[in-house]
Amino acid sequence: MEVDAVILAGDQEGRSLLPVGSRPIIAWVVEALLASGRIRRLVVAGPPELASALPPDVTLVPAGRTAVDSALNGAAAFPDAEWLLLVTADIPLLKPEAVRDFLDRCRERPADFYYPIVSRECNEASYPGVERTYVRLRDGTFTGGNMVLIKTSALLTCARRGRELVRLRKSPLALSRLIGLKFIVKFLTHRLTIAEAEKHFSRLLGARGVGIISPYPEIGIDVDKESDLELARRVLGSRPKEFFVEG
Repeated sequence: MEVDAVILAGDQEGRSLLPVGSRPIIAWVVEALLASGRIRRLVVAGPPELASALPPDVTLVPAGRTAVDSALNGAAAFPDAEWLLLVTADIPLLKPEAVRDFLDRCRERPADFYYPIVSRECNEASYPGVERTYVRLRDGTFTGGNMVLIKTSALLTCARRGRELVRLRKSPLALSRLIGLKFIVKFLTHRLTIAEAEKHFSRLLGARGVGIISPYPEIGIDVDKESDLELARRVLGSRPKEFFVEG
């Protein structure tokens, strides 16, 4: 399965240009995606400063005010695309095999969008002590990944619904009414299942979503604090530039 990809690099204080090993963070993400052999075309939605860190065949488009706006800007570069892989720019540990595995697993169930999740056990087995935000479900304890595979036909609907959820975030009562009391109670008492969460968020976003359990914790390790940056530099600083280049 080949898809077009959009890297969301409108972050945030130049984080994607922080040096890790021999290159900036975003360069590791670009290389992992291209080395996966599953990316047909790649665009980065970010500030002009990123241009010098990108290969000549990777297009740079302006970032939006939010991640949703950046995704739409990137999607506009591929008007003929059926599927888009949206990836954040701050996961330098990402591996080509993680990308391939995620896309392969997405083919096993029909849906409009797919979101990777990683178990706590998997994270801690590979990176002991790594700090992540976990959600405890009936199926296990998981953290979210930093990419989404979505049908372009569903992107606008999900973007519109997503903006509404963000808008209501400062109104707990309105947000809880939208989400539903039963869902909230099940979530807080750790009785919610992955299947129930899929069904609920599909309703909220107006498109069918599926959670994909990934065995690659690198999908979920973003650099949003100093300890994350130290981990990335420890892991990647000693590896050669060609580490991620695989068939």
